[in-house]
Amino acid sequence: MTAPTTTPATADAAAAPDEDELLAHFDALIADGETIEPRDWMPDGYRRMLVRQIAQHAHSEIIGMQPEGAWLTRAPSLHRKSVLLAKVQDEAGHGLYLYSAAETLGVDRADLLDALHHGRQRASATFNHPALTWADTGAIAWLTDGAAVINQAPLCRTSYGPYARAMRRVCQEEAFHVRQGYDLMRALCEGTSEQREMAQDAVNRWWLPAVALMFGPPDTEAGGADARTAALGAAVSRRAMAWGIKRHTNDELRQRFVDTCVPQAERLGLTLPDPAIRWNEERGHYDFTPVDWDTYRRALGDDTHWARQRIAHRLAAHEDGAWVREAAVAYAARTDEPAGAAA
Repeated sequence: MTAPTTTPATADAAAAPDEDELLAHFDALIADGETIEPRDWMPDGYRRMLVRQIAQHAHSEIIGMQPEGAWLTRAPSLHRKSVLLAKVQDEAGHGLYLYSAAETLGVDRADLLDALHHGRQRASATFNHPALTWADTGAIAWLTDGAAVINQAPLCRTSYGPYARAMRRVCQEEAFHVRQGYDLMRALCEGTSEQREMAQDAVNRWWLPAVALMFGPPDTEAGGADARTAALGAAVSRRAMAWGIKRHTNDELRQRFVDTCVPQAERLGLTLPDPAIRWNEERGHYDFTPVDWDTYRRALGDDTHWARQRIAHRLAAHEDGAWVREAAVAYAARTDEPAGAAA
């Protein structure tokens, strides 16, 4: 009898683990707190969730430059101008870190930007609001960047390695932004009565976007017309936590933010625009008006002049910079030519 032969292809197929084994290995890595790297096998749902989250985060960084960037030419001193310029530049860098992290998942940066420009993906709605006065630059840095640090610090331990490493750099710089914003608000609060009123007005306008939108919708499920949306959001959040992408619920992080901001506002002499804020001795936290689905929708400001203007400015900047990208591609192609080919 002739012994059965096994071709290399069938041997490789027999040796290759099936999807159940791969999933079991993936789940074991997550359970052990190990990071998932780009060459590791991962479920399609995990990859899609990461692409969506990282892309929205990157979009938010580059759209979020605009409210403060509008004040670069109107800063009240050279010192304040240089500080704000450095902060806006940092935000651009954060977007680049995050687009690079997303590209390790097999997506193309140009496609992500195209999705942002044409409404298939979105940035955080926090930045759909206008920066009406100089004090807004301080309120944005103190409140929205403060919320970002609390929201994003756990992402330094997220399960996807490139995202976690990008976030460590981002959070280091965001912590400086919060201090810069607090310092600007302190200077205004120690100034004239008009400056103090300007600082309070900015806080009144930026508190709700910060407390509602920087942490996402409430984790509690809603009734009525919102029931299906809320249930879907809750299921996505649970899956993100099971996969180690998120470490805390939206409402847990929101509570941490309120607990941090209340004493800071008291030191500044500012009033946070929420009459329900008070210390709860039994809970060991500050009570505040719950962010329900109606509150969340009210804070969005999606279909507004400012939301449309942010995207229009981003698209115009992208198109104006096309020649730079084309020149970079041409230069890279030229330097890749064999020696003497361009002679």
